Amino acid sequence: MATMTTVPQRFSHDQPAGTGILLTSLGTPDAPTAAAVRRYLAEFLWDSRVVELPRPLWWLILHGIILRFRPARSARKYRTIWTANGSPLLAITRQQATAVTAALAESCPGPVRVAVGMRYGNPSIASALVELQAAGVRRLLILPLYPQYSAATVASTFDAVAAELRTWRWLPELRFISHYHDDPGYLDALTDAIRAARLETPAERLLFSFHGLPKRNLLAGDPYHCQCHQTARLVAERLGLQPEAWAVAFQSRFGRAEWLQPYASTLLAEWARTGVKRVAVVCPGFAADCLETLEEIAVENRQTFLDAGGERYRYLPALNAAPAHIAALTALIHRHAAGWPEFNPDYDARAVMAEDTARCRRALAMGAEIPR
Repeated sequence: MATMTTVPQRFSHDQPAGTGILLTSLGTPDAPTAAAVRRYLAEFLWDSRVVELPRPLWWLILHGIILRFRPARSARKYRTIWTANGSPLLAITRQQATAVTAALAESCPGPVRVAVGMRYGNPSIASALVELQAAGVRRLLILPLYPQYSAATVASTFDAVAAELRTWRWLPELRFISHYHDDPGYLDALTDAIRAARLETPAERLLFSFHGLPKRNLLAGDPYHCQCHQTARLVAERLGLQPEAWAVAFQSRFGRAEWLQPYASTLLAEWARTGVKRVAVVCPGFAADCLETLEEIAVENRQTFLDAGGERYRYLPALNAAPAHIAALTALIHRHAAGWPEFNPDYDARAVMAEDTARCRRALAMGAEIPR
C-alpha cells in the first residue's frame, strides 16, 4: 500500500498555485554499460504492461535468461550512439522541454512549469512530479511523447503517474493526453520534414516503420495498430503519394510470438530483391531519436536492404526539437489546457498575486495557521 508523502514536511499553504506540464518518454540507461543496461531492462521488462505473461514464468525467463545475456549486447549498441550529453533520447527530450518552456512563456499569459520524467530510468516520472509539486503546481497536464496510443506505453505512463499521486495529500487537477496520432500540427510537421528530405534525396519508396507489438495486443483491443496506419495514411495523402509508393511496417520484434506485420526488415529485403533501389524510412512513432531509430533502423535495417540488392537507404530523423515539432506540441498543450487560468488571455499576474495575498490575510484573520 502506498504511504502518504511527507515531503514537504511543513507545507506552505500560501504558496501560489500554478500549472505544470509533464513531458514523458520511455527512458534510457544511465550509462552505456552492461550494469546500467541491466538495471534499466529489469525495470522496463518487468512492467506487466510491456510483457503480458504470468509473473512467475516471466520472472524465470527474465532473470534466468534475458538479464544474463542481453545487457552486454545492448550496452555495445548504446556505446555506438552515446554522445557527450549522454543518451540521445534524454538529451533531446530535455531540449524539447526547454523549447516548449520558451514557447509557452511567449504564448501563455500566466506562468507554466515544464518537467521531464522517464517511464524507466532517470529522471523518473515520480521525481519530475515531486519537482512540480515543490513548485506549487495545482493543475497538471501529462503529455506522453507517444503519438500513437498503446497500453505498453501510454497506459504504463498513467500507471506511473497514478502510483506517485497515490502518495500525495493534495491531488492536482489532472489532464492526460492519451494520443495525438491524427493531430494536424503533428501531421504537418511530419509531412514537411519528409517532403524536405525526399526533395534532397529522392527515393522510390517511403516506409513508415513503427515499433512492433505482439499481435495479441491488437486482438485484445489495443488501438495502436490502427492509429499507426492512420498516421501513415494521413501523411501519405498530404504528400500526394500513390499507394504503391509507400507502406507501413513494424520493427523490433522480441520473442517467438507473432507480432504486428509486415516486419520492417523483411519488407525492406523483399523490396530490394524485387528491384527497388532507393528507399527512405521514417519512424513517426518516435518523438525523439533513440537506440531503436539510430541503431536498428538507421544501421541494421540499412545493411539488410543493401545486402538484398538495394543501393540507397536513408533514415529520416525523428522530429526531435525541430521548430515545427515544438510548435505542434505547444499547440497540443494549449488545446488540452484550455480553461486553466495561466492559459486564459485575461490572466493578470498582479491581480492574481493581490488576490492570493488578500485571501491569505482573510484566512489569518479568521484563525488560520500558516506553517513556516
